[in-house]
Amino acid sequence: MFGRTYDSLVMVTSSQSGKTDGVLDVIGQRLEQRPVPMLYVGPSKEWFTQSQFEMRLTRMLTTAPGLKDRTATGKRTKQWRKMVGGVPVGLAWAGSPSQLRGMSAGIAFLDELDAFGPAALQEGDPFSLLEARGASYRDRIRAAISTPLKGTVDIVIDEASGLELWQQMPPEDIESPIWRLWQGGTRHHFTWQCPHCAEWFVPRFKCLRWPEGATAADAKRKAYVECPRNGCVIEESHKREMNVRGRYVAPGQRSDADGNVTGDPPDSTTLSMWASGLCSPMVTFGERAASYITAHVSGDQKQLQAIINTGFGELFAPGDGDVPEWEEIKAL
Repeated sequence: MFGRTYDSLVMVTSSQSGKTDGVLDVIGQRLEQRPVPMLYVGPSKEWFTQSQFEMRLTRMLTTAPGLKDRTATGKRTKQWRKMVGGVPVGLAWAGSPSQLRGMSAGIAFLDELDAFGPAALQEGDPFSLLEARGASYRDRIRAAISTPLKGTVDIVIDEASGLELWQQMPPEDIESPIWRLWQGGTRHHFTWQCPHCAEWFVPRFKCLRWPEGATAADAKRKAYVECPRNGCVIEESHKREMNVRGRYVAPGQRSDADGNVTGDPPDSTTLSMWASGLCSPMVTFGERAASYITAHVSGDQKQLQAIINTGFGELFAPGDGDVPEWEEIKAL
């Protein structure tokens, strides 16, 4: 889908969307078919890197048919450094400069960048530090993957496609590190084709619908997605096929009825992609709606932010909402 013209990848999406599984897939594929030293950096030692990623990585290396016989065991392997066919896979975490400086890597991953604490920033921008780790490799790749945090972002109609895309905003309006990186790249959006009118659109929180005044339980049963082009009702049963046919489209590009994407994306060495949490195959439209209603009723801004960030993969602005046009205010 994308030519090899990029040296960086930025992916923004919700939780429970297979981000970490994607990282493991890339590590396994490269170790088996085109080995290169790799480095994975998680947000914390105790929780994410040790209890989550390291455990899953070990399971993959010791069970995958093409890797298990080549994976070093016993004293030849360590918790933070796996050896497969003599090729190292290093694990590091935020706030561990010695780990980050400890090895060179042709491919380096930053997982959940927005969860990195202040200690991780004392040594400089973590994404920039990864660039130095790959200096020895001509075809190096660095990737940052995360759900976003706070920021104010608008929607703009793209002239080429007619799609509603996230507008590129001033950096001072964006608190989220991953979103700032995403803005500096190609800004690809994952799009769905409506199963009824066949129009392409960008799924996002504002497309989610439920009966007015519904409780969380009622919304869980009755929520659906409304096609922003023609108001078509899209049910959960349509999601799998829409995901299969879905296409990434950047500003300046368009998709035809058969899903062929044409046009040039913004000129950048960073391939950046955003996908809505509505696309997650593991969480239903109803579950997303119920979580939002529960958080909204609680009045807890932190809980609401967590739903918008991790549930939908979107930025959260406290007090955010639809602002009326000036004519509406004047009429009052």
